[in-house]
Amino acid sequence: MSSVAAFVGLTALAIGLATAAHDALLRPHSRLATGNWKLATDADSTALHRYEAVEPHMGTLVKITLHAPDENAARAAFAAAFSRIRELDDILSDYKPSSELSRLTTTAVDTDVPVSRDLIRVLAAAQSLAVATGGAFDITQGPVIGLWREARASRRLPDSEALRAASARSGHGKLHVDAAAGTVRLDGNGMRLDVGAIGKGYAASEALAVLTARGIGSALVAVSGDLAFSGAPPGSRGWRIDMHSAGSASGIPSVFELTNAAVSTSGASEQHLDAGGRRYSHVIDPATRSGLTDDITVTVVAPHGLDADGLDTAVSVLGVEKGLALIESRPDAAGLIVHRTPDGTRLVPSTRIKALAAAQRRLN
Repeated sequence: MSSVAAFVGLTALAIGLATAAHDALLRPHSRLATGNWKLATDADSTALHRYEAVEPHMGTLVKITLHAPDENAARAAFAAAFSRIRELDDILSDYKPSSELSRLTTTAVDTDVPVSRDLIRVLAAAQSLAVATGGAFDITQGPVIGLWREARASRRLPDSEALRAASARSGHGKLHVDAAAGTVRLDGNGMRLDVGAIGKGYAASEALAVLTARGIGSALVAVSGDLAFSGAPPGSRGWRIDMHSAGSASGIPSVFELTNAAVSTSGASEQHLDAGGRRYSHVIDPATRSGLTDDITVTVVAPHGLDADGLDTAVSVLGVEKGLALIESRPDAAGLIVHRTPDGTRLVPSTRIKALAAAQRRLN
């Protein structure tokens, strides 16, 4: 996922994320709605102020908007939430050689190694999705992903032989996660795990949980293209989430008002390689060892970022029909697929997105 500021298909409208941390902005007197993730309801009121902060973590900017009674409460909440994200970056980063994830590539080869609760949760969810998608979602593709990162930097396609060798060190069947025992084992040397397609969503929801535990009832955490948010901002029905920019003819509103949910978007709007007259997404198809060339943007709404973040990538790799079937198979998820071709743009909503759209039209 790439930066929040320009991510196509998903921005938090009207949150005005600050470039300076801990700036304060007064908001109308309101009491926060509890709501549920499916659709925002009208908010009641009490005196709260809006605060925003930005810090660099997980290779991107993490932006938090929250409503608190005063600046001291906001500062303490920001510190706790960013601390949680920093902790998760030290666990989940594939860039840091010292991270718990990176260390597994040497310590867990042919050996069951105990890992932290956070890491086991992320790896177990990733492996479950890998099985459900027949390997279309695969966090063991680190060696292949690394070559495509270098390709984007050099603006040259990866060498085919290097890709073949990298793929031979990958495969979700070579990663063994025992969630009950809390252990992980790798089948061979030279593997590299990359949880970038699921870890940021997890971090966003975990930071939000910290804010909720501190009594912050209305907040939004944005970790690149992954959002997690709680109750509605004061005076509103929910957080305004931009779902697409294809116009209203589709019958799907471009903006949804949501509470208590996670939303993730996957697409090639920012991270891509243009070479040989084609655009290659940063999302890799394990079957072809190539960045996706289909112009597809997927937005998923789910209760937790661990679910939303993994699903948007999996659907992108599977394509429109199989991807939609995957979303429909998840009772707590809703999704919108935007497919662009030379013939035009097609919006493909899941059943639950259609239901949300209909409910929102009734409220309006």
